[in-house]
Amino acid sequence: MGTHFDGTAEENLALDCYIKLFRAADSVGQRINTHLRDHELTVSQFGALEAIYHLGAMQSGELGQKILKSSGNMTMVIDHLEKRGLVTRQRREDDRRCIDVHLTQAGHDLIATILPAHVAGVVETLAPLTAEEQQQLAALCRKLGLAQG
Repeated sequence: MGTHFDGTAEENLALDCYIKLFRAADSVGQRINTHLRDHELTVSQFGALEAIYHLGAMQSGELGQKILKSSGNMTMVIDHLEKRGLVTRQRREDDRRCIDVHLTQAGHDLIATILPAHVAGVVETLAPLTAEEQQQLAALCRKLGLAQG
């Protein structure tokens, strides 16, 4: 369903595109991330674990930038992961002002267990698009995201 806004052709096209983009992103995200509930993880918690798993320990602010979350939200995310024993905060020896977030062995094991099914869900969810269409969509999303500055 497109927009019912009574605007110019340019406005209606942009609104229709936005509605479709938002609905598709929401639908895809819900389908791909449903399994996280089985592991009592939020999307942000999973994103933090996955980022550290692939990129190594990092400061909370860096982690927030990687998964597009505010510093206040990241504090809460890390607090919950730390309470579950999935991450630890460690002060850097070379700069005591900096605190890095590290995966614990339990965190490493959990993300290593979850990731294959997560990737399979992404592949299955995007399967209606050909490889070329997936590349086009990725390029368009990147272009749109970079234009926002």
